Amino acid sequence: MTSAVPSVSELLRSVRDTLERRFPLLWVRGEVSNLSRAASGHCYFTLKDAAAQVDCVMFRSRAAALDWPLREGDQVEARALVTLYEPRGRFQLNVESMRRGGLGPLYERFLRLKERLERDGLFDPAAKRAPPTYPRAIGVLTSLHAAALRDVLTTLRRRNPAIPVIVYPVPVQGEGAAERIAVMLARANARSECDVLLLVRGGGSIEDLWAFNEEALARALRASAIPVVAGVGHETDFTIADFAADRRAPTPTAAAELVSPPRAELLARLAECSRCLSRDTRRQLEYAMQALDALARRLVHPAERLRSYERTVGQLAGRLAFGFAHNLRLAQGRLERLGIALAGLNPAAVLARGYSITVDGQGKVLTDAAKVREGERLRTTLARGSVESIVAAPGAAGQAKA
Repeated sequence: MTSAVPSVSELLRSVRDTLERRFPLLWVRGEVSNLSRAASGHCYFTLKDAAAQVDCVMFRSRAAALDWPLREGDQVEARALVTLYEPRGRFQLNVESMRRGGLGPLYERFLRLKERLERDGLFDPAAKRAPPTYPRAIGVLTSLHAAALRDVLTTLRRRNPAIPVIVYPVPVQGEGAAERIAVMLARANARSECDVLLLVRGGGSIEDLWAFNEEALARALRASAIPVVAGVGHETDFTIADFAADRRAPTPTAAAELVSPPRAELLARLAECSRCLSRDTRRQLEYAMQALDALARRLVHPAERLRSYERTVGQLAGRLAFGFAHNLRLAQGRLERLGIALAGLNPAAVLARGYSITVDGQGKVLTDAAKVREGERLRTTLARGSVESIVAAPGAAGQAKA
């Protein structure tokens, strides 16, 4: 409200918003009374019990979805939005969907079976399999006269007419229907013609759908080697088969959509893959051409390679000849220096300058006169020739032999 003293419309709008926020969609049960249908197709009625009543409206699109006739005095369960009709300031329920009430014993039986099978592990999410993304064939278990079959076939044909569809006819209502569905399910597995199976049926009361609440069918669904998608009834209908199947779809049409990849989407993906492949192939080809150019630049003609080797050999030969001459000159210079040094140490050169070498009888060079004995024979080498002498006493005449 925008002012301290709101107008009537502001007050009612605030109340309406508060109600709709406080009470989202919920289920409420009661008896239908004061039922009327407007020319527009909308239904107006009162939902009451022994202590209270509330006005309800069900608009044409919602009322048309009912597959059973709504009558005065029916016990129903309505899924409704709590709201306020502002023009009249009237509290009312806006009914979205409805199911028949007064089915307590059957519903209790449903809950007990669901609880027991859940304890047995039949609903374990870890055991469930995802339907194949691209099935090669799709099987449909339903009645040949069911409207659900037409909806499924129409949807599969629209989304991807290239996928083969095999129909396994079964009764979907009445005594023995669950067992016959279980037998056909086993037969479909034995024939192994499909990659995924659809178990479908249109909406109805809990009695109409009871075949899908039988234990035999639930166990057959878990025993199936082929993934099974259940599309039974309307979005608000739940059966034991929905919990036991690998996937649950809210309607038969939704089940068909779940397992059939749309042809347009596949073609778009195929076109994108083709573009990516073409782009990658072109890129690889361009890389290969660039690599080929690089290799071509490195490729040398054999004659040119031989000429290159000849030039290299010539350069090496020149360097070797220069090195040899240089080393020879160095060796000659060193030899000359060694010759000069050796010449300076040559005894013959010393003798040529007037020196001599005297050795005793054992050939030892004499360097000390005191070490010779009288009468010892000595040999003296001169620059040219040698003389022999005998050591005499001091003053005695020496003898020499040239």
